[in-house]
Amino acid sequence: MSVKQFSVVEKSLGAAEAQAAARLVAIATDVAMVVDSQGVIRDFSCESDDLSSAIDGIWVGRRWTEVVTVESRPKIEALLKDAESNIAPRWRHVNHPAKSGPDIPMLYSAVRVGRTDRIMAVGRDLRPMATLQQRLVDAQQSMEREYARLRHAETRYRLLFQISAEAVLVLDAMTGRVTEANPAAATLLGSSSRRLVGRTFFEGFDAESQRSLEMMLAAARASGRSDDVRARMANGSRELQLSATLFREDKASFLLVRAAPVATGDADATPVGVRSRVLDLVEGAPDGFVVTDTDGKVLLANRAFLDMAQVASEQQAREETLDRWLGRPGVDLSVLMANLREHGTVRLFATSIRGNYGSTTDVEICAVSASAGDESCFGFSIRDVSARLPAASRGEHELPRSVQQMTELVGRVPLKDLVREATDMIERLCIEAALELSSDNRASAAELLGLSRQSLYVKLRRYGLGDLVPPDDLN
Repeated sequence: MSVKQFSVVEKSLGAAEAQAAARLVAIATDVAMVVDSQGVIRDFSCESDDLSSAIDGIWVGRRWTEVVTVESRPKIEALLKDAESNIAPRWRHVNHPAKSGPDIPMLYSAVRVGRTDRIMAVGRDLRPMATLQQRLVDAQQSMEREYARLRHAETRYRLLFQISAEAVLVLDAMTGRVTEANPAAATLLGSSSRRLVGRTFFEGFDAESQRSLEMMLAAARASGRSDDVRARMANGSRELQLSATLFREDKASFLLVRAAPVATGDADATPVGVRSRVLDLVEGAPDGFVVTDTDGKVLLANRAFLDMAQVASEQQAREETLDRWLGRPGVDLSVLMANLREHGTVRLFATSIRGNYGSTTDVEICAVSASAGDESCFGFSIRDVSARLPAASRGEHELPRSVQQMTELVGRVPLKDLVREATDMIERLCIEAALELSSDNRASAAELLGLSRQSLYVKLRRYGLGDLVPPDDLN
């Protein structure tokens, strides 16, 4: 198909002056230039300030191939060749280097001007089109990423739906037919997942249960969710507990139904009954039990702890810090709290409980931290161990017999007393060992210990060891 040209230029346009023709070309195109037969730019016109500021350097006097990128030079040579041969002009995509940023895309065509050796080249700025194309590519990539994200989300949903141990069915809210069912639901309802899909949800339940289920679905459609409903299978094999939740998808409404078998047994076997029974057991336990918040304020305390602390009622203990009754104020509770925050549990922490009226009870504390959502609390089990502690821990003068017993006294006995008792214990053990080595020969034992006989007899009398001689025999 040939290019349509003006039929009679002279008659249509008259004798147009060169200035008017140049003005017309400049207005009609973004870039216009006059090139000689050697490809050198002799004149240049650019009507766009934005394009003129983006062009790298001055073009007049330079070869046209010098102001384009390397891959565009063959296209310029082809444009010049076609113009020299008076072949019908073709448009070619050419890139110019910019002062900064990406190259400037242009669309050029060239024609010979009359019988001269001059060639007129006109160009259109393709940057708006390139920007539009880039936006289209970015939008396409964004859509692909979104599609991939949706596919991954659907895959995760399908996997969770299939491996969930809870029976879940998806129903059409209008017809009540099953659209999806996971393997757990198929096992619970005694049918395969494929056979459940498309079947009315009420099938398989007895008549009375069907009416209850219809009311459950109606409540879910009206309010968005329903209360738990019990329904019995038609064959009487088991009783199920079901609930429904409404959701929308693609302008359609669906119901998510969860089902679980009802546990057999009396009412006390329900979780609520078990929880109530546990609370009663804690309240009547012989060991003290206290629940505090993260600041150590008492939230709950059983009767055994109230007796230790000599508090008349639980109400009086609430809002008080547990530190008020612990043996070392400001120390024990801080240590317990730090270990609970770091490890979650504390075992056999030795301390004492000081009652409001002056009594002191040696105790061991086991503690645990618990969280419920954003709230946390600490539970303390407090056991009275005063009956099984060594006599020294109760203020008597009998010496402890092990390192464990000594360390248990830390906090109850001043350090200087502990050091003195430890020294006495070592001294007594050394005297007993020397007497055993010397077959109870006091003179030999004194020599082994590096003591005089008089000093040895003083220490024997102090510790009550051996058959002591009368004081007159010491002379």
